[in-house]
Amino acid sequence: MAFSLPKLPYSYDALEPFIDTTTMEIHHKRHHNLYLTNLNNTLENTNTSNLSIEDICRNHSENIALRNNGGGHYNHSLFWNILSPNGGGNPNGKVKELIDSSFGSYDNFKEKFKNAAMTRFGSGWAWLCQIHDHLEICSTANQDNPLMPGICNNESNPLLGIDVWEHAYYLNYQNKRVEYIDAFYNLINWETVNKRIK
Repeated sequence: MAFSLPKLPYSYDALEPFIDTTTMEIHHKRHHNLYLTNLNNTLENTNTSNLSIEDICRNHSENIALRNNGGGHYNHSLFWNILSPNGGGNPNGKVKELIDSSFGSYDNFKEKFKNAAMTRFGSGWAWLCQIHDHLEICSTANQDNPLMPGICNNESNPLLGIDVWEHAYYLNYQNKRVEYIDAFYNLINWETVNKRIK
């Protein structure tokens, strides 16, 4: 069974002015789609086409093609779904409780999350993860994610992630990654993040 490109839950221009239309189109139609195409081709050649994307990330990351392209598909699929034109504001529900108990406040969380995203050298991601009854922040290189062995914490449940590859922001923000990260907080769909809590 081949994986397919997920349909965005909003239009390409819906995240303006925080993420521009052209970036969204290129990011989704070209970058994500290329990871998907390469992932499906790799699965055909390795006889592992019956695996879930989570199983690929957790148990087959020693295969570099599966690691890079499976990670690319998983990461972007999560990323699109935690963004919303109606997002932003303060977290609520269970995620608010966990943020407060894990970091002291939402402002403290934002500072630590921004630091993880800013200090990721080169391409990669910053993540907010649930580990049992608390939250942790980590960052990963390239298309690695917290599901992969030896990354962050082996029991991590990724709740949200920010893509800090330059293709995610360069057309609008050029080299000003910090402005892109600040804009990201205006788009987080906390309802979706709450649904990801185990």
